[in-house]
Amino acid sequence: MSFRIQPAAPARPNRCQLFGPGSRPAIFEKMAGSAADVINLDLEDSVAPDDKAEARKNIIQAIGDVDWGNKTLAVRINGLDTPYWYRDVVDLLEQASDRLDQIMIPKVGNGSDLYAVDALVTAIETAKGRSKPISFEVIIESAAGIAHVEEIAAATPRLQAMSLGAADFAASMGMQTTGIGGTQENYYMIREGEKYWSDPWHWAQTAIVAACRTHGVLPVDGPFGDFSDDEGYRAQARRSATLGMVGKWAIHPKQVAIANDVFTPSEEAVAEAREILAAMEKAKAEGAGATVYKGRLVDIASIKQAEVIVSQAELLAG
Repeated sequence: MSFRIQPAAPARPNRCQLFGPGSRPAIFEKMAGSAADVINLDLEDSVAPDDKAEARKNIIQAIGDVDWGNKTLAVRINGLDTPYWYRDVVDLLEQASDRLDQIMIPKVGNGSDLYAVDALVTAIETAKGRSKPISFEVIIESAAGIAHVEEIAAATPRLQAMSLGAADFAASMGMQTTGIGGTQENYYMIREGEKYWSDPWHWAQTAIVAACRTHGVLPVDGPFGDFSDDEGYRAQARRSATLGMVGKWAIHPKQVAIANDVFTPSEEAVAEAREILAAMEKAKAEGAGATVYKGRLVDIASIKQAEVIVSQAELLAG
């Protein structure tokens, strides 16, 4: 372990982030009543340019009027390369209630992007006397974003979460695909005449997880475009959870239950983790640094692995 201790990520449920366009206020109540841990009201890709001003008004009204329960409430603003983003930030922080928790910033390419938004947010909070600081989530959606991912993760203490946006990321990287997440038809290997499909997003997800865990940020998997493919969504969610991500986007309400199921440790996994911790406590009491559990070696590193599962379960139960 480095002398500099790895900071803990924010202790909040983040298994599923449900998205809905700000131009459709009729669905806001349904989103609030869903089982998603995080609600993302969108001003960016899902809202046409001519509808952005009205969508912004809809969201500002709903932030105070709708009962969002104990969910994390976030708004995805427009990108910094557009003429909309500054008005998104100014109007949200000057007009919306303190119920707003987080701003999601798309297409972040470097730490300076966050500096710009942070400076504007800080000035408005100070001027308006807002009592609750706004947190940030960023989306890695470009070659520049993944190249500067650790710089971005360390850019501001407001940053709580980071997601991978597969579609724009693929376009920026020049990937030959129109799929959003999941396996890709032409990304395969041949062994003994049989095709085997691997995961083209794996390396980017791993880079995001490493940067996030280094700087105490929640790593989140992004969208899965084919919402008719439940098993494809589940498979990608499981891969992401195995890599260390804490949750996944839902672009359709049917995906919420799958994400919650995958990113909630099973009773069996929690029970086994507790048994490993108990076995190691017994070993330590006997002066041993390792022991055998169900035919396999467990040691101090095993304690850390087990504690991750137990802490996740306790957070969700709490």
